[in-house]
Amino acid sequence: MKSPSFDDTTKIPLLAMFNKLNALERIKQLDNNTIAGHLGIEYVEVGDDYVIARMPVDHRTHQPFGILHGGASVVLAETVGSIASYLILPESAHQYAVGLDINANHIRGVKSGWVYGKATPIHIGRTTHVWEIRITTEDGKLVCISRLTMAILSTP
Repeated sequence: MKSPSFDDTTKIPLLAMFNKLNALERIKQLDNNTIAGHLGIEYVEVGDDYVIARMPVDHRTHQPFGILHGGASVVLAETVGSIASYLILPESAHQYAVGLDINANHIRGVKSGWVYGKATPIHIGRTTHVWEIRITTEDGKLVCISRLTMAILSTP
């Protein structure tokens, strides 16, 4: 299934720095035995200024009333934003990114299908990255909007 279109009102060209060579294959391997893998999160696309992942809305991601759990949306947001930071950091820099702060506004409920999270940069600095993640339905309706701040740390 093709990912939905997103309204790209702002683009930061520096994300052409994404190390896109085999990016989808590399990041899929990172999620073995993680919460992203357990929830069925899949990476769809890596562009010059964004990363898109999708997550099923099913028994794994529902809350007790049969709609998408807000916490699952936050997991999708942090997952796609974290991967975006991972792809920007040069391997030679000996750095890694960890979540520092996340917030989410839940706009609409979803009962089934897929939701898509698209991470785009707000700020890419030396010690922090800030991402906006818009989560939409398959037909492009906004479900959740999130902001994620990543701390950039040096490997020990």
